Amino acid sequence: MAVQTSLPASRTHGENKPPVDTFHLGAIVRAHRPLAFCAAAMVVLAVLSGVGLVVDQRLVQGEPVWLKPFKFAMSFALYAITLAWMVSRVQRWRRTLWWLGTVTVAGFVLPEISAITFQAVRGVRSHFNFSTQLDSTIFAVMGGAAYLGWLMTFALGVFLVLQRRVDRSMAWAVPLGIAVSLAGMSIGYLMTAPTPDQAQAMHTAIKLATIGAHSVGGIDGGAGMPVTGWATETGDLRVAHFFGLHALQALPLFAVVLQSLARRFETLRDVTTRAGLVIVAALGYAGLTGLLLWQAQRGQSPAHPDALTLTVGAALAAAVAILAAGVVVATSRAIRR
Repeated sequence: MAVQTSLPASRTHGENKPPVDTFHLGAIVRAHRPLAFCAAAMVVLAVLSGVGLVVDQRLVQGEPVWLKPFKFAMSFALYAITLAWMVSRVQRWRRTLWWLGTVTVAGFVLPEISAITFQAVRGVRSHFNFSTQLDSTIFAVMGGAAYLGWLMTFALGVFLVLQRRVDRSMAWAVPLGIAVSLAGMSIGYLMTAPTPDQAQAMHTAIKLATIGAHSVGGIDGGAGMPVTGWATETGDLRVAHFFGLHALQALPLFAVVLQSLARRFETLRDVTTRAGLVIVAALGYAGLTGLLLWQAQRGQSPAHPDALTLTVGAALAAAVAILAAGVVVATSRAIRR
């Protein structure tokens, strides 16, 4: 059901009936224009950055200079439109959520993407760059914006959790998605810590141009995968950061898919079954994020997992499959009784 259009969102607090889990673009825009327009702006920036990838041949540490703005713009577009969708479905604290979303756009997304794009125009690195006072200031601004973004996402999550929902599976998907996403965001802070070599140099009072890294067991700028740029010769913290961050979209989307499949599969028509499967999926997603983080911290590239990583991954997949089967069997028996 779409959000009512007769009154602004701030004046319809608690007046709508609980909406179904659909993606209604008009309702999303009306519910939170700053987030919706932010998502649209990020799509435009992604397109412009894509053009830059073609016409601008400059490289920064072996990567095309416009690759980072492109990736961050796409990620922020998903982040903003997902939050706007969640806000469009709430019944309580709509004004509070509107302000939290607006602060997220103004204090987190815009400063972060502006700094990244500005450094790309200059042809220098945006992250971990302490080459000049300007670079240090820009990175400090990005760090402050990231902290604010984490806090705003957490606050939004609290108010989103305390909502009445039509479907219990979505009631689980939203908080679990936010929780795993916050954990994924937190991995970014591990990248800002000095590497062992940098820490040793800092003890000798050497002024460093770079402090922090996303690579483990090597230096940033080595061989990387196409498009993502993830390291193929060393560990890369960005992989776990990426997967964890996008639990915010993955788990609610999984709940929506289960709702759609319930029309065809009788087993999924029971809300308890769908809720249980969402919980299992969240555990599996969190486990995968943890596995990728563990792999990176061992200095191992995601492109070349060793036998131990593959064994743990297989055990995780088996555990998820067994738990999912257990949920289906247990709820089916309960329904028959």
